[in-house]
Amino acid sequence: MSFDLHLTGHVKSVVHETLPGLVADLVASGITAADPSLWGPAAEDEAARRLGWVQAVSVSRPLVAEVEQLRAQLTERGVTRVVLAGMGGSSLAPEVIAQTAGVPLVVLDSTAPGQVLAAIDGDPEAGGLERTALVVSSKSGSTVETDAARRAFEAAFRDVGIDPAERIVVVTDPGSPLEASAREAGYRVFTADPTVGGRYSALTAFGLVPAGLAGADIGELLDEADATLLEVAVDTPENPALVLAAAIAGGDPRRDKLGLVTDGTHIVGLPDWIEQLIAESTGKDGTGILPVVLLPVSPELETKPADLQIVRLVDEANEFHLFEHHAGEVLVSGSLGAQFVVWEYATAIAGRMLGINPFDQPDVESAKQATRGLLEASPEPVPAAFDADGVQVRVSDPSLAESRSVAGVLDALWSRIPDGGYVAIQAYVDRLALPQLAGLRELVAADSGRPTTFGWGPRFLHSTGQYHKGGPAVGVFLQIVEDTDVDLEIPGRPFTFGTLIRAQAAGDASVLAAHGRPVVTLTLTDARADVLSLFEAAQ
Repeated sequence: MSFDLHLTGHVKSVVHETLPGLVADLVASGITAADPSLWGPAAEDEAARRLGWVQAVSVSRPLVAEVEQLRAQLTERGVTRVVLAGMGGSSLAPEVIAQTAGVPLVVLDSTAPGQVLAAIDGDPEAGGLERTALVVSSKSGSTVETDAARRAFEAAFRDVGIDPAERIVVVTDPGSPLEASAREAGYRVFTADPTVGGRYSALTAFGLVPAGLAGADIGELLDEADATLLEVAVDTPENPALVLAAAIAGGDPRRDKLGLVTDGTHIVGLPDWIEQLIAESTGKDGTGILPVVLLPVSPELETKPADLQIVRLVDEANEFHLFEHHAGEVLVSGSLGAQFVVWEYATAIAGRMLGINPFDQPDVESAKQATRGLLEASPEPVPAAFDADGVQVRVSDPSLAESRSVAGVLDALWSRIPDGGYVAIQAYVDRLALPQLAGLRELVAADSGRPTTFGWGPRFLHSTGQYHKGGPAVGVFLQIVEDTDVDLEIPGRPFTFGTLIRAQAAGDASVLAAHGRPVVTLTLTDARADVLSLFEAAQ
């Protein structure tokens, strides 16, 4: 399937006005030639070390046979279940690949104790720990969430008499601390191209190894991507990456929010991958594009905020546009491999249009530092402003809590949304136990009247967390955390998974508050019952 776009209304005019400049500047061929000067002198050094993704298809070809061989070996050992421990681009790309291929891959990108335990134990009928292999995926080799998961699985394997070296596969950059320790432990190690940033790594070992071990046809995925490379490399108005970049980053005034909605496409979960790619790449220096993942029935599709550009992922863009209600939208269709290539190019081009470096993430580290500080100091929790029927309410500004009710606090938070603002919901909970919490996004979007994002913590810290601190200072933040008796030790660490996820939530809240962002934190003491109360308050 080729990659197709269809444009109507305002966005068609924006693209028409923007494309000639992109073509004249030879942006597409410049990216293909790995020209680091495209993003200006300040970004040149970083860009020179981050453009390996344009060659990912050819570099990754040898992986296909290696992954197939390892999958066969694991199958001979009785492995029927693959778990991936990774964060950000290391988990979102393989998750999309596996879901679209219809193969089972358990993604562990959380520090919620219940979720970690579920990943370790598995479903006895589908194959528990005895039939499990773990892929540990981290570019830096020091990602705290991934390191904690590895330690927990190593202990669990040993407890049931399994040598971890027979079941653990590592994907990392060459020379990382993880590579050294993994080789010493006898683990199978795949090293990826260090000149590819995590969010651009879908077609490298980080995307391909976990999905391939789970059973996805990664050779076909590379073929799909390869078929699109020529289209995105040429400097013509028909280049789909140039068109898409112009649609999402062009215009005066620019629509700085991007509504992503899936409507009938065979590709599962792609908006979540696009969200982390665009948010982390563009959300810095006080500017950026905020992706907002929507449902076909989301309030934003009815209210159509003036600062929100809708991109609808469909099966056939050139046929789907016949429906009148898609006026002003960008309709996109294509194979998964083509989507990866075009969105990566378009995001890099959008960064150039915004005048920022799309390859760094200067504000991601701030939340990590705050977390480490809390883990080391072990301070007492900040007292709640008040308790409403078991829901503990904490606020960054005492005036937010004057109503002494959850509904009143939410109304006060919405009142702080400036013109062009947004709401970010951050759920630091076990999403396997509370999947219904994601439905809060629709209620908040309707109640606040503004585009609303929803992120499961702590995974969003590795993607949209960059935009929250480095992008425009127009967001208000609603944290949901849970008080639970479920916990799990992290072998070799002086803290538990429960302590870690609480520190991650508190650390991020403190950094957001320090940036002047309003934050409300709601702690659920009886999670299932309190979710219902929260839904009522949000209406």
